[in-house]
Amino acid sequence: MIRAMGVHKTYGQGDGAVRALRGLDLEIDEAGFFAIMGPSGSGKTTLLHLLAGLDRPDGGEIHVAGKRIDTLSERELTMFRREDVGIVFQQFNLIPTMTALQNVELPGVLAKRDGAWLRSRASGLLERLGVDDRAAHRPDAMSGGEQQRVAIARAMLFEPRVILADEPTGNLDSDSSRALWGLLAELSRERGMSVVMVTHEPAAATHCSRVFAVQDGVCTGSFATESLDESGVAAEYQRAVGA
Repeated sequence: MIRAMGVHKTYGQGDGAVRALRGLDLEIDEAGFFAIMGPSGSGKTTLLHLLAGLDRPDGGEIHVAGKRIDTLSERELTMFRREDVGIVFQQFNLIPTMTALQNVELPGVLAKRDGAWLRSRASGLLERLGVDDRAAHRPDAMSGGEQQRVAIARAMLFEPRVILADEPTGNLDSDSSRALWGLLAELSRERGMSVVMVTHEPAAATHCSRVFAVQDGVCTGSFATESLDESGVAAEYQRAVGA
């Protein structure tokens, strides 16, 4: 599903250069719900952006959903982001003048997909994510949790094999966050997707099957979360980063 090999990424030049990734390796070869954990500035969000094709590495290889994406053209990357991978951000990124249903349909409209299929697919996803009763509402009439569920539905429109989520509950309260983590875990199982979530919260990682620890631009280890509670995840993470 996902393979990063010797990935480097530096921002800036000279004395102001920041080496965000320093030869990072990471491999996920199965469906499931996975966490990338690390402190601020560790490189985890940079990694997610590279996996999503939103940025390019300076060196190394990146393979996602059966494609080597670091060599794709800009046009090919646009198609990759539209159909092969779903991306969920902390800020929801919904169009404020569109209804929930229209927001989910938007990638399909841009891709000129059949209208009847598009309406049926978008409506079904809103129902599965428990927000079909908000289909005619605009974002400002929905809670943060509801908006994020709409954003997830949009990310799933083309049935991608991989969903990438960057701190998806950063703007939600604790109850909404727990519900969303549980939902992502359920979706990964029932749809056979790899869902990869960047987080710094052990509570979030307890819902994942495996955690990859990132620090100083490299992956320092990984561990399974089976039978671990929040404190157990925190302790294993500390061990993984050598703290």
